[in-house]
Amino acid sequence: MKAPFDYGAAFSRNLGWTTEWEQAALRESRVAIAGLGGVGGVHLLTLSRLGVGRFNIADLDLFDVVNLNRQVGATAESLGRPKVDVLAEMALSINPTLELRRFPGGVDAANVDAFLEGADLYVDGLDFFAFDVRALVFARCAALGIPAVTVAPIGMGAGLLAFRPGGQSFESYFRLDGHPEDERALRFLMGMAPAGLHRSYLVDDTRVDLAARRGPSTAAACQLCAGVAATEALKILLGRGGVPYAPLHLTYDAYRGRLVRSRLPWGNAGPLQRLKRIVARRAYAAMARRPSIPSAPAPRDTLDVVLDAARWAPSGDNTQPWRFERGASVDSLVVHLASEATTNPYEYRGGEPTLLAGGMLLESLRIAASAHGRGLHWSVRGDDPWRIEVSLPEAAVAPSALLAALPMRSVGRRGFGTRPLTQREKAALEEALGPGLRASWFEQRSDRLAVARLGAQATAIRLRLREAYEVHRRVVDWERARSPDGLPVGAIGLDRMTLRMMRWGMARWDRMDRMNRVLGTGLAALQLDVVPGLRSAAFFSIRALEPVPREGRATALLAHGERLQRFWLTATRLGLAMQPALATLAFADHGANGTAFTADERLRARAARLAPEAARVLGPLEGLLFLGRIGQRPDGLPGPRSVRRPLHALVQETGAQNASSPVRQPTE
Repeated sequence: MKAPFDYGAAFSRNLGWTTEWEQAALRESRVAIAGLGGVGGVHLLTLSRLGVGRFNIADLDLFDVVNLNRQVGATAESLGRPKVDVLAEMALSINPTLELRRFPGGVDAANVDAFLEGADLYVDGLDFFAFDVRALVFARCAALGIPAVTVAPIGMGAGLLAFRPGGQSFESYFRLDGHPEDERALRFLMGMAPAGLHRSYLVDDTRVDLAARRGPSTAAACQLCAGVAATEALKILLGRGGVPYAPLHLTYDAYRGRLVRSRLPWGNAGPLQRLKRIVARRAYAAMARRPSIPSAPAPRDTLDVVLDAARWAPSGDNTQPWRFERGASVDSLVVHLASEATTNPYEYRGGEPTLLAGGMLLESLRIAASAHGRGLHWSVRGDDPWRIEVSLPEAAVAPSALLAALPMRSVGRRGFGTRPLTQREKAALEEALGPGLRASWFEQRSDRLAVARLGAQATAIRLRLREAYEVHRRVVDWERARSPDGLPVGAIGLDRMTLRMMRWGMARWDRMDRMNRVLGTGLAALQLDVVPGLRSAAFFSIRALEPVPREGRATALLAHGERLQRFWLTATRLGLAMQPALATLAFADHGANGTAFTADERLRARAARLAPEAARVLGPLEGLLFLGRIGQRPDGLPGPRSVRRPLHALVQETGAQNASSPVRQPTE
């Protein structure tokens, strides 16, 4: 028989921090909580474990998959269920004697007094953007003499404000009344985070979209908020004093390890806050001018989930040269692959870089499918454009150890750690290549410098090449640090002065041509090739041990691409960064074969001189598939990087005839 619930035993470990009398007082206290999402849900459970015995709880929302990262009530089993019911069940499972009043329709002007009836304290758990309801509840708390606490999850920290009856009011602090939605969002954020501690580690500001009422939030911050709110609730409910009521504001940032105590007697009307708002308003206005990142549609089936993971595969020239066509069944698709062999000077050997990239995509599909107990088989038809028919049959396969590396893999264009690769690391990388491919390592400083100088010669060609200029002008994204359809300028690897000159020059070809003639390309080559080459553990090349056959050429190169992706993902998993150096291979191959990649005879002559030098340093060019540098991934926040076009932009309707010339939107 199940033992009866014993309140005293259940909360006895609170004693010492509370007295028995205080614990009894908490049992008789009533706390109202509006909003049971990120912070509200954990507020309820934390206060329940503290021994508070009565609650009024309100929420009109259902749990969704996007709540799983931070909301304590969100689980695979609770998706689609009302938050107020799920959290009530969780609280009652802690203390079956709780007295709960539920408000499943949320709070509004018609029921706010009923919601606050009998409350000794109001704890705010409303969504950040619920400005009207929040203002209403705080105003009624002030009128009814109920203390109110709000703790906002800011970055990986918590910002605390408490309001007492007769003290500074919510409105006199925030000054939201009469302002449009975006201004109220800015004022609320500035009031809850006046120190702005979170800004230094916001790695992707495109995820802050005030217009779309969307922003990042973490479970770490929500848990911190609950601890802070529960502590202040204890002091208020037990009359202990020491509560930092407004105009005092406390911010604790766990990421920065800092506590800041602010006093804002005029709230957002204060001169310093007004100045901060002017600066912040300009920053948010610039962010608002950027295209929003659309919310990803919910996946229709397993194939959508697999494709969404696989689309992070790398592609030569950042072109993402594939489109997906769903097959007749949920376990089949067609990949349409096309190169720019006639227009892009970085394509060579009949579109070999595109085929290798296609193989990297296929390996990404295989790895993503393994998480769902599916294998992968493919066959290729056609000749640029290629039609790759793919099936994903159910199979007894374990999830690949490389799965988590798919979205993490990126191109590093700045310096890496120079610690030499260990034998274990090199063995793991070589094992990833499997039979048929061989890696060669250029580890000594003199060898790295020799390969870096080859890159500098390739840079001297590509910066003077009109055809490459057209590619660069299309690729470089001057606005976004996380570019979904380009290369962020901050990821190129040039200093600010050089970037300013580059922006001026890239406006028109005659400017770029004149700048290269007057200033040369040495400064760019130093920053793009020589310095990064020396700040690496090694350069490496990968070659095929057998010549690529004429018959079945596409199949062979796609298979090689699969192994190259395993190599790159293994490097990512080992904590290593990589940067391809394919421009060197492209121009060396053009020079060796006399390819008319440009009408400029001088640049063709430069490529002809590069070819024998590359063969001397790297070995025979025939069979050489890949060249890059590698080293320990730098510490610190990730810098700007290309992201990916959304899946819906890569999936075409069955039978569509646009696969031979997919839209060229460059990505990393």
